[in-house]
Amino acid sequence: MIEVVPMSIKDAKIFVERNHRHHHAPLGGLFAIGLADGDKIVGAAVVGRPVARLAQDGFTAEVTRLCTDGTKQSCSKLYAACWRAARSMGYRKLITYTLTSEPGTSLIASGWKCLGECGGGSWSVPSRPRVDKHPLQKKLKWEMAVKEGQE
Repeated sequence: MIEVVPMSIKDAKIFVERNHRHHHAPLGGLFAIGLADGDKIVGAAVVGRPVARLAQDGFTAEVTRLCTDGTKQSCSKLYAACWRAARSMGYRKLITYTLTSEPGTSLIASGWKCLGECGGGSWSVPSRPRVDKHPLQKKLKWEMAVKEGQE
């Protein structure tokens, strides 16, 4: 039986570094949530401020990393827990992004809405060259938001 457990951002970052398929751990976050099967940690999520400046309205948070060891239904459980925690902290919207090559099954199962394709590409520009360490393909943007009348 998997269950949601408290997790420090530091421990979540360690789990992400060891287990995420295509990203390093984020630099920081607002909070982290773990998922355990008995004494074994099987998943971690880090929620932070939105990466996109225009989304930083004070009432929106972003799941910046979520990864598991493949335990069945663990991603859905973490996405749902992230929304419950963010909502209880006063956030009105929680967003995240997936690669277009990822099906989003866990997000759909936990009630998230796909807003469509966005972003992708390189952050490197001639005035500020960078080494890309992430996938450059387009992304899908997903959200959970407070429904009208629930505020």
